[in-house]
Amino acid sequence: MKTVISSVPDRILRRARGCGRGGVFTPSDFLDLAGRSAIDQALSRLIKRGRLRRLARGLYDFPKLHPKLGALSPSPDDVAQALARETGSHVQVAGTHAANALGLTSQVPARTSYLTDGPSRRVVLGRRVIDLRHASPKHLIAPGSAAGTVVQALRHLGPSRAGDVVQIASRQLSLSDKKRLVSTAIQAPAWMRPILRAIGDSPSDAAHG
Repeated sequence: MKTVISSVPDRILRRARGCGRGGVFTPSDFLDLAGRSAIDQALSRLIKRGRLRRLARGLYDFPKLHPKLGALSPSPDDVAQALARETGSHVQVAGTHAANALGLTSQVPARTSYLTDGPSRRVVLGRRVIDLRHASPKHLIAPGSAAGTVVQALRHLGPSRAGDVVQIASRQLSLSDKKRLVSTAIQAPAWMRPILRAIGDSPSDAAHG
């Protein structure tokens, strides 16, 4: 029986479909399929065919589709994670987005900020701006985890909202996240350490433990 060898565009599209609608990619996500020039050519063909969408330089997605609105914008978190994969770095939500993720504010900012140990980059998607800012290790505590989100939310809200952060985080974090919070508290500013330890020492919800 003759073996049919699929083309590079077909293999890329198959992988994108496997990740589901809304997936965000960079060429590096496909380098195991072919060389970089072949990947770039294949992505260009898929865009012309309307199978994938180019979001920005070196950034693509397999967009979710709305029956009336058409192709929807990707999740900022998915964009940030794709950029992090490309450089082998970590990202952590910061600022208002971190507080929003914990339910500590209902504000949804037009600019979504992330800290990263990789290169800084800004991606503009319509009216939304996604900012990755390079940060030193002392500002990037437990990146990519719920514990890290608590640290950034607390940094954004400040001591005056510490009680609210303790109340929410004590209820939402799993036991493993609380342990991570305690183990990394020493890296945080002095005013934040007792607050993080208080969250870490709080009883865990059985559903999260």
